[in-house]
Amino acid sequence: MKERPAQVRWERRTQRPLFGLAAAFAVAYAVPIVWPEADRGVERLCTAVEWAVWGAFALDYLVRLLLAEERARFVRTHWLDLCAVVLPLIQPLRLLRLVSTLLLVGQRARVASQIRLTTYVGGAVVGLLMFGSLAVLSVERDSPNGNIKTLGDAVWWSFTTMTTVGYGDHAPTTGLGRMLAVGLMLSGIALLGLVTANIAAWFISRFEMDDVEERRQTAAIAALAEEVRALRAEVAALSDARPVVHSSVEERRR
Repeated sequence: MKERPAQVRWERRTQRPLFGLAAAFAVAYAVPIVWPEADRGVERLCTAVEWAVWGAFALDYLVRLLLAEERARFVRTHWLDLCAVVLPLIQPLRLLRLVSTLLLVGQRARVASQIRLTTYVGGAVVGLLMFGSLAVLSVERDSPNGNIKTLGDAVWWSFTTMTTVGYGDHAPTTGLGRMLAVGLMLSGIALLGLVTANIAAWFISRFEMDDVEERRQTAAIAALAEEVRALRAEVAALSDARPVVHSSVEERRR
């Protein structure tokens, strides 16, 4: 059995631990937003967890780069991972750490062959809904003209934005909030298109399976009919030869 490359073995071994760290990042990101009255110690702890998770994904990228057989090709084909690693270093904003971590988690989920597309899409929808709600709440909560003040308002806005319904009862008023809205709308359209394509592909595969089965059954019936015709021909040949045999026996008796 051919041994897998070191990069593939590393990705398989670190897949679950990194997803666990991503869950820890989600908790650390959500706590200061959902609990704004938390003391400075809790905020510092959450910030440390966020940076630690981002550092783990950055280290994962560096290790994969070192283990890659063609490093230049790895950088070209994983440019989004590189952007996600460099992004939080430009300016230490929590939103940048959120975006970069989501990108890195998404890239690692795609290289994991055992994760089905439907599971990935479902997780992406829930993740975008949750993080979009938290991000817009953190940006719009202190806006004087904003109307997204509670977590419920933020979740409702994220849901209507992702589904491109846009009732307009809640809308961001800051520039950063509107950027989040654009990203959420584009992501929602992409995910809905992916879900539609996945469902269509499932129906097409089912139709193809039914067509293959029908062709197999038709071929089996044709083969069986051919065998029946061959058997009839043999029976007819035996029936024609039987009077000749009887006549020869009668002549010998005489």
